[in-house]
Amino acid sequence: MRALLQRVREARVEVGGEIVGRTGPGLMVLVCAMRGDTGAEAEALAGRTAKLRIFEDEAGKMNRSILDTGGSALVVSQFTLAADTSRGNRPGFSTAAPPDEGRALYEAYAEALRGHGIATETGRFGADMAVHLVNDGPVTIWLET
Repeated sequence: MRALLQRVREARVEVGGEIVGRTGPGLMVLVCAMRGDTGAEAEALAGRTAKLRIFEDEAGKMNRSILDTGGSALVVSQFTLAADTSRGNRPGFSTAAPPDEGRALYEAYAEALRGHGIATETGRFGADMAVHLVNDGPVTIWLET
């Protein structure tokens, strides 16, 4: 699985003008399941997300995790993280998990974050979403299992 984590002051996702998920302060997570991924990858990625020390401590050092700060997360499915741009000008997405598997793993990842005690909201899988966020730092980190 792949995830792009953004430390945010706030974030929200809308579908058809309706807010379906929000967070702040905390993490905005774009997540993509890859072909061959299993629930074990979703669990591992959630664990790494929960423990990653990208929030500032009292000295201004990135030394605290989202668990330490009590922050929340907004998780949005993003199959384009599987883009293969090695040839031509049009990205290929054949390495992304098929939609049914992708949805199950996306939901498993969000549920695993909740299992770590992180308040987690989500976008709507497969929907045309408008994502709004205020990046904090900015801090943007790529994670992959």
